[in-house]
Amino acid sequence: MSFDHSRFDPLNGDNIIRISAGLFMFPHVAGKFFDHAAVLGFFTKAGFPMPEFFLYLAAATEALAGICLVLGLHTRFAAPAAAGALIVATGALFEVGGFKWLWNKGGFEYPEFWALICLAITAKEWKPVIRRRLVDARA
Repeated sequence: MSFDHSRFDPLNGDNIIRISAGLFMFPHVAGKFFDHAAVLGFFTKAGFPMPEFFLYLAAATEALAGICLVLGLHTRFAAPAAAGALIVATGALFEVGGFKWLWNKGGFEYPEFWALICLAITAKEWKPVIRRRLVDARA
């Protein structure tokens, strides 16, 4: 089994976006542990049942999706998982703070943009699979 260096080609824009999307997950994972009490309070205020369970679920999802996106492993599954976590985060921010757009004022602009990036990665990764299935169905 050989290593696929093309997943890390710095001249490929798809790689830059995929790797960046994955790397940006790690500060969010770290924040869940470095400021655990505050984040747990946020999950509680957002109305999550069993907030500690969902905090750890979010951390695990973000960590695993981040690793997979950075390494280019199982990207077509990691990107929608990351997008899902970010969409839930957007909803939680809305629940706690109401309609605030700017991230630096407690709004959901940043996770919403990041979720859209992950959805774009998802579309790019699934496109060849869907195209193959459509061609096979026509044959």
